Amino acid sequence: MGETRHTKVLIIGSGPAGYTAAVYSARAMLSPILVQGLQPGGQLTITTEVENWPGDSHVQGPDLMVRMQEHATAMGAEIISDYITALDLSKRPFTTTADSGTTYIADAVILATGAQAKWLGLPSEEHFKGFGVSACATCDGFFYRGKEVVVVGGGNTAVEEALFLTNFASKVTLIHRRDFLRAEKIMQDRLFKNPKIEVVWNHEISEVVGAHEPRGVDGVKVRDVHSGAERVIPCAGFFVAIGHAPASELVKDQLPLHNGGYVVVEPGTTRTAIPGVFAAGDLTDHVYRQAVTSAGMGCMAALDAEKFLSGH
Repeated sequence: MGETRHTKVLIIGSGPAGYTAAVYSARAMLSPILVQGLQPGGQLTITTEVENWPGDSHVQGPDLMVRMQEHATAMGAEIISDYITALDLSKRPFTTTADSGTTYIADAVILATGAQAKWLGLPSEEHFKGFGVSACATCDGFFYRGKEVVVVGGGNTAVEEALFLTNFASKVTLIHRRDFLRAEKIMQDRLFKNPKIEVVWNHEISEVVGAHEPRGVDGVKVRDVHSGAERVIPCAGFFVAIGHAPASELVKDQLPLHNGGYVVVEPGTTRTAIPGVFAAGDLTDHVYRQAVTSAGMGCMAALDAEKFLSGH
């Protein structure tokens, strides 16, 4: 059995929302404990160029998250490298269990678990994960220096991944099932001007093809959404960039969810349906999904938690 620890505020997750909540709750003398989760720093750790963080015209995502962690620690928050496997919100104080075996008992909980990459759900995609199929260009792009790669998607994530991969790949093919992109116009302009990128419109991925021994991707089979005609586009790497799903597994049977799994909060606050439980960042935000709005919600969650605790 692991140890049992009590805290006034337990913060689950370590993206901009989690770290900002830690800064504010530490400044409020609540001695928060933050459990980082499986991806310390959240999605920004797999983003290279961040150009829309106020005060930084240009910053690397991982560097920004290191600074946020250092800030939270300097304010007095305790940062723990572990992840929560179970959470009981049925009674206060709330009880959580970490993978290390430690039990955390908390008077208030701030959920900041963020979102995770979505996958296409193809058996062949699953088979080649880690062997040529990836959802993180910044993690795996360097493996494809001088090779051809394919990206699927039509939003900011897909365009960012495609542009980043041109630093390594000889050619990047972007596959999109529609005839227009949803990405920001400035991102689209960069994409269309890049001579290394080709866009294949009105096509979807039907299969990832490759060798099985040793395992490796040789190409992707694509289908024309209008004619149904199929062809194979050769590539050494395939990057899935079709967005993210909220990481709400811990609370899916305990809190109301909407829009595909986002935690419902009271409008204008971070309060959930359970008093003393607050949600911030991409876990609850299906509209904006920006680092700066996540940080703002982290601030709100800490202030909401402080107000709740002062009344209890």
